[in-house]
Amino acid sequence: MIVLNVLSLFDGISSGQIALERAGINYENYFASEIYDKAIEITQKNYPNTIQLGDIRGIDEKIITKLPKIDLLMFGFPCKNLSRTVINNPNHNQGLKGKHSSLFYEAVRIMELVKPKYFFVENVESMKNEDRDIISEILGVNPVMIDSSIFSAQVRKRYYWTNIPFDDLPQDKGLVLKDIIQPSSEIDDKYWYKQDFTYHGDDKRPVATLHINGHDIIKRVYGVHQKAPTLTAVVGGNQQKKILQDGRVRKLTPLEYERLQTIPDNYTSGVSDSHRYRMLGDAWTVDVVAHIFKGINND
Repeated sequence: MIVLNVLSLFDGISSGQIALERAGINYENYFASEIYDKAIEITQKNYPNTIQLGDIRGIDEKIITKLPKIDLLMFGFPCKNLSRTVINNPNHNQGLKGKHSSLFYEAVRIMELVKPKYFFVENVESMKNEDRDIISEILGVNPVMIDSSIFSAQVRKRYYWTNIPFDDLPQDKGLVLKDIIQPSSEIDDKYWYKQDFTYHGDDKRPVATLHINGHDIIKRVYGVHQKAPTLTAVVGGNQQKKILQDGRVRKLTPLEYERLQTIPDNYTSGVSDSHRYRMLGDAWTVDVVAHIFKGINND
């Protein structure tokens, strides 16, 4: 039986730990680097044995030498300077040279120190080819693009770089929003919108446009027979994804965000909704990662 020592950088709410568990991978120690206090709180609530190492920039050779041999290193570094949402913003679309996404090089520094048997790296598919190719050259492997929609009711294209040999992807499960949403009778009033909306038809995507102020993307309303759009790490401002349910428009709830990321129900409970939305938008789609991790037991 394989028993791993794991190091997770930019650990967030420990989506990787859920994926290891779901894949049936045994691990002895799980070391995590994370700075967002609420994410650490959620991780420790669910996995109290997690050993937190703090800011990635403070993990030096002295700390590394005190760790056991690391078998699996995983990280999904910040996409803030890489994603499609910043393409037209010169202050943020700096790619791997940007303030946030350049932390990739900190992860590589640690990777060179620990020399893991397995590595797993994730980031957005919408990055520039130039940045994708730099990452591939440094890691020594080309990425696999996987859309979470195969495993969940969410469209979420991501690149995955790994040396874990994993099986072909399964057929699309065919999940849509109606498979994961809560009944309207269970939804608190605070999630429903009172504003009018323009209905476009069930055959349109989005099915409606909500009459609120702001960018087009926050006005989009999706049908329960459709896949959800990609969840993002929103912080208020009506940025939560919206659906038309029983003739009314509402935000998806944090519980529904969990289900779209194939994370256990109420995993992130115990903190405010705003923190939950932010953390879940940053999280991995667990079933995608678990599919890849299953390859460790077959290696």
